Formats: sequence, C-alpha cells, structure tokens
Amino acid sequence: MTTWRPGADHAVQRQRAALLADLRNYFAQHHIMEVETPLLCRAGVSDPALENFEVPCGTETRFLQTSPEYAMKRLLAAGSGDIFQICKAFRLEEQGARHNPEYTLLEWYRLGIDHYQLAREVGELVAAVLERPGWQVWSWSALFQEVLGTSAHSASREDLELLASRRLGEIPSQLERDDLFDLLMSHCVEPEIAGWGIVLVVDYPESQAALARQIIDVMGEPCGARFECYVDGIELANGYWECGDAADLRARFAADNSLRQTRGQRSRSPDEQLLGALSAGLPSCAGVALGVDRLLALKTGAQDLDAVLSFAWSRS
Repeated sequence: MTTWRPGADHAVQRQRAALLADLRNYFAQHHIMEVETPLLCRAGVSDPALENFEVPCGTETRFLQTSPEYAMKRLLAAGSGDIFQICKAFRLEEQGARHNPEYTLLEWYRLGIDHYQLAREVGELVAAVLERPGWQVWSWSALFQEVLGTSAHSASREDLELLASRRLGEIPSQLERDDLFDLLMSHCVEPEIAGWGIVLVVDYPESQAALARQIIDVMGEPCGARFECYVDGIELANGYWECGDAADLRARFAADNSLRQTRGQRSRSPDEQLLGALSAGLPSCAGVALGVDRLLALKTGAQDLDAVLSFAWSRS
C-alpha cells in the first residue's frame, strides 16, 4: 500500500538539518570553500561496478552523476583551492537497507596532502560526528591476512575462489579475481570488523585503484593510493590520492570499457572535459566521498536508510 507520509520522523529530520549544519561549519572553520556542480552530465562513468541513470535531453542523452568528482576536478584544475560539496547523487541499483538509488553525498578535496593524511582527517571528522573515541588504520592486505588468513598479494584467482567457496558455500562461477576480492570483503571481512568501530583501510590492490595514483606500499608491493572508511562494518567513505595523469586515466577508461563489453554492459565515452582539465594541470590533491545518509543512520542508530530519508525510493 502506498503512503504519502515521509519515512523519517520530525526528530530525524531535525537531526539531518543539524548534521548538515555541523558539516558546513567544519569546512568553514578549515577554510574549505563550498561549491556546486551540475547533476546532469554529458559523460557517464566507465566503472563496471557503477551504472548511471540516463536522461533524454532534446537530441542528446545526459547522465545523472554518481559523484560530482569529474566536475570538481575541473574546478581544482582551474585554481579553486580546497573545496567541498554536499549534493544529491544517483546510482542505478537496487534499493535496500543500505542503498537508495538517490542519496546525499559529501565530497571534498584537499591540496598538497596524500591519502594517508586525508584518511586521518576523515577519521577525525567521523569520530567527532559519531562521538566515538578514535579509529584504527589497516592496510588492505594486512586486514585481508588478519581476517581471512591468506596473503592477498600471492593468492591466485583459483585460491580466492576456493577460499570463497569454503567460507560462503556455492558462489557464482567464473568470477574475476577482483570480483572475488569484493565478494570476500563484503561477505567475510565487513561482518568481521562490525565490532571494531571506525576502521580506515588504506592501500588497495593496484587493480582496484579506480582514479587513485599507483604507488608502492610499505611492504614494497604496488598498490592504489586509495582508502575506505568503515564504521561498525558499514562502508562510509571512499577516498584517493588523486591521479592527475590524463593519459593514465584515458587508458583506465579504455580498460573499464573493455571489461564492460565482456560483461554485456554498454561502453561509456570518456569525459573529455575532465581529461582536458587534467592535461592542463590538476594540482596534487586527495579527495574523498562520504555517504551522508549512512552517516546519519549510524548517528541515530537506524538499521535501515528509509528511517533517515524523508522520501526513500519506495516513497518518492
């Protein structure tokens, strides 16, 4: 039965308003400028794990953004300095307890720092908002070893498939190595760290760098300069020490599209305006995207995002 009533009650709506005010106050105190960028974009994302909503606009198709990242990097290349944005973003995916196709995102970029420094900033902000005593930092490979007892660097696809089947039972056949990493992370590692509080995971596999720089970690292994923030086992934020090499990103977009084609997904044309901005010169920076709806759910103790959204997907 449909209902006109909102999902979040008045008390939660007031908590959302207070959280947004606190976030803006934090960035004002740190002299980080708030910006706005378009929701409708000419280019979609090539990441095979993401799908954009497509919107017919006259004779062309535009895409609802999954993140304001591309446009914000154009601002950075034009000399904006440190910036942040609180905005709506969209992913074409199923609605569930932790997912809503339309969501509120906080994204910010800081010049002259790396992903380790930005991860600490995220830890400080999240701990303050949630009134938690602190956080812990793990490298992705060390966390994988701790929870699963296996070296992620040396494990073959077959090793990971066997590990996943032993822990999870029957799994989809012919998963790629990165798909198996994702499966083990979501079904084995995340539940294990649910009682660990705030956990910052740094230095992801090179193949999962997305738009992050490629670096060498403390163990001498190549990796992506990427981090994620988990709270009670829930993924809250994803950040990078940003790759500013246009040729490198063009090659990554092409590799994404090749994978999309093998999976039966539509190819996405690269964002030439983003690549042009990078060619002109993106300043050294780190950036992160944080889910505001999930943060509010953690703050209020809600088990379902519907409880903190005025109008979730099923009510909009």
